[in-house]
Amino acid sequence: MKTLLLIGIGAGDPEHITVQAINALNRASVFFVLDKGQATEDLVRLRLEICERYIREPAYRVVQVSDPQRDSSTPSYTQGVEDWHEQRAEVFQRLIEDELAEGESGAFLLWGEPGLYDSTLRILERVRANGCTGFDYEVIPGISSVQALAARHRVPLNGIGQPIRITTGRRLAAADLDNVVVMLDAHCAFQAFTQENLDIYWGAYLGTADEILIAGKLADVCEQIKHTREAARQRKGWIMDTYLLRRGGEE
Repeated sequence: MKTLLLIGIGAGDPEHITVQAINALNRASVFFVLDKGQATEDLVRLRLEICERYIREPAYRVVQVSDPQRDSSTPSYTQGVEDWHEQRAEVFQRLIEDELAEGESGAFLLWGEPGLYDSTLRILERVRANGCTGFDYEVIPGISSVQALAARHRVPLNGIGQPIRITTGRRLAAADLDNVVVMLDAHCAFQAFTQENLDIYWGAYLGTADEILIAGKLADVCEQIKHTREAARQRKGWIMDTYLLRRGGEE
């Protein structure tokens, strides 16, 4: 049986790697790296640096393939994601069938926590549904950007006796504004709520040398975050950011 290891590698700091993740790294014979192009080559480099740092016997192979791009022009967001997942499933199936021998373990190094806003688990189930069933997989949890954000800002995620919500910028709504963590927000959805009494804790490139942190009243720092975010995206060619919104005056 072939085995895939889905290893959470944290938000960006190589020291986010857990002991369990290090042990998993040392079980893998092949590492699969999905390359999104030159703009994100430092993300590929960080994965390779993690392998070099933590793997004791460097007898592994690295297989790097182009990651299909989601077509953002598709009118239906859901259909666009479905089409993208199908393309990725085809890539995954080729990797499993052609690059992994029977009895070997292959690994995907996944940002943050594999179970939180990462498509790999869904795509592997799609691979199985498409008829490729000769493999099993394990999930090794990691430190998510949500945890890293709270730690770097030194704030608890939840209020006393209160829930937290985790959503995307696309789904952010006025009813969700208390103790809500927002990920995957390409359009700064928070700017629609500057009239609300909200505090924001924002972070980009968490755990890396390029980390940026801004916190304050949303009305006061909204424009600063927007300008800082766009300047960073232009400089690096990509951005990963996360933020927490909380009603002002609450702990």
